[in-house]
Amino acid sequence: MAQVPTAVTVITVKDERDDVGATIGTLVSVSLDPLLVMVSLENTGYLNELLLRRDRWAASVLSAGQKAIASRFATAGRPGARLLLAGTPHHRGELSEALVVDGGVTALEAETAQVVPAGDHTLYIARVLDVSYVNPGVLPLVRLRGRYRPVG
Repeated sequence: MAQVPTAVTVITVKDERDDVGATIGTLVSVSLDPLLVMVSLENTGYLNELLLRRDRWAASVLSAGQKAIASRFATAGRPGARLLLAGTPHHRGELSEALVVDGGVTALEAETAQVVPAGDHTLYIARVLDVSYVNPGVLPLVRLRGRYRPVG
């Protein structure tokens, strides 16, 4: 699957102690009516553990100029999301209370509707609660052959 480009997305969730996030490549549109998306997370990750307890989260689809953000959220042993976004434009989602990265392609807040175990991953199908922004003129950051690349 490394030969298939995927949009680079940062998923964030607020837990009792901190803001947590991770870079993923599996944000998928599932339905337009109702508006549903799906993400796939490794079973062993802390973000997966949190999403099993916290229904509301945010997804920020990164732009070509946000490679550094993607790398920060993909680093093992990373600090909390607030530290990772220090100096980076962002806001807190009103409905999810999760951090939303500004300046990307789009961002949304979601609420998990269904959890599906799938091998070494867990699929989260979620209702979109709010679309924070859409920047149609911004090129996305994609992951292809193990590297982050701009499109175009």
